[in-house]
Amino acid sequence: MRPQDLLAKAAHNTFRSKLRTTLTVLALFVGAFTLTLTTAVGAGVTDYVTTQVASLGADDVFIVTRTAATTTDGPTPYDPDTSSASDGTTAPGLPGTGSSDPLTEADLDELADFDGIVSVDPIQVAAVDYVEYEGGSRYELTINPTSSVTKSSLVAGKQLGDGSSARQLILPSDYVDALGFDDAESAIGSTVQLGITDVLGKQHTVDAEVVGVAQESLLSSGAGGNTTLVAELADVQAAGVDTGPARYAIAVAHFDTTLTAAQVDDLKGEITAAGFGAQTIQDQLGVIKTVIDGIIGVLNAFAIVALLAAAFGIVNTLLMSVQERTREIGLMKAMGMRSGAVFTLFSLEAIVIGLLGSAIGAGAAILLGTALSGALSAGPLAALPGLHILLFEPGSILGIMLLITAIAFLAGTLPARRAARKDPIESLRYE
Repeated sequence: MRPQDLLAKAAHNTFRSKLRTTLTVLALFVGAFTLTLTTAVGAGVTDYVTTQVASLGADDVFIVTRTAATTTDGPTPYDPDTSSASDGTTAPGLPGTGSSDPLTEADLDELADFDGIVSVDPIQVAAVDYVEYEGGSRYELTINPTSSVTKSSLVAGKQLGDGSSARQLILPSDYVDALGFDDAESAIGSTVQLGITDVLGKQHTVDAEVVGVAQESLLSSGAGGNTTLVAELADVQAAGVDTGPARYAIAVAHFDTTLTAAQVDDLKGEITAAGFGAQTIQDQLGVIKTVIDGIIGVLNAFAIVALLAAAFGIVNTLLMSVQERTREIGLMKAMGMRSGAVFTLFSLEAIVIGLLGSAIGAGAAILLGTALSGALSAGPLAALPGLHILLFEPGSILGIMLLITAIAFLAGTLPARRAARKDPIESLRYE
């Protein structure tokens, strides 16, 4: 029998028992549907994180902190030279910094001595009370400490000019309407007032020019301020009070862009061994991706369980088919069909079931997922432009279909082998 005849006969035989085949296909459908959706979520999040990392423009820097000293015998003794309890050098909520001791000038010099480090710049932190525009309503505002070394995803305006002597600010997009601007473009070039309280409890205002408006991002938060603005705010906050040697919450260490990935990892290890914490922007974002990958992994586990259940269904379906078609198998072998052809015929039936289940499941997932992704992008995820929570990649979908078809084929080998080993004489006598 020609291969095309075997395939046509296998497709026809698959639907001899429509109910049994339908139930088996539905079991495969569940696995294919779940795997397609979870794979799309992983692809969507990965694409968004990759795009955001590229837009940050800070792929040659370490965010460096001083690792907090730990003791195993009770609390850590107080040291006025390193304590950061009330000196304003802590940066709560800054990704990757955690709780750490402040950096000193000696620490910055030590960092600069590492081979591969080009420059080290301390990052000052200033706690702004509010922002207002022309005496309007006041709103709380946080300035991202690393905004001076990264780029924002702008909807209007330009990036911060770190070498500029002007006090520059990038506003988050959701402040535009609140502050009374008609749109993002109209905010560019305007002067806003930042309220800040000094260490003596007196409140001051500092003017800042809005040079850009940034869209919301999963990977960055708060407003952006250039070095000039942050330094001015820090000076106002200090109120001329001598707090001793300069101490900083974090520093940005620029490394040589010609270093390979392995050399960057080695350099990071050396810095860590010296008592510092060093992370690239990608390291910080990797935590987010790790959590998401864990969730997707759990969902994929449920899909695999569904596929295993479906595999037993295929075995049952084909074993019943072999039992019901015993006389037919005997007749085909008596007419000259080889055992290999019989094995191929029943294996093809399993493959047809696998293809049906995977194709229908993947197709349904794409239709539902596309509609769901569009609704989420326009609704709950509207604040994260560029995030398509479900991204269907042809290669991934094809891989899922091949995986499920392979599982179906393997599940069908036992019934196919049993059919191929049938004795034609005994089969013809079967009632």
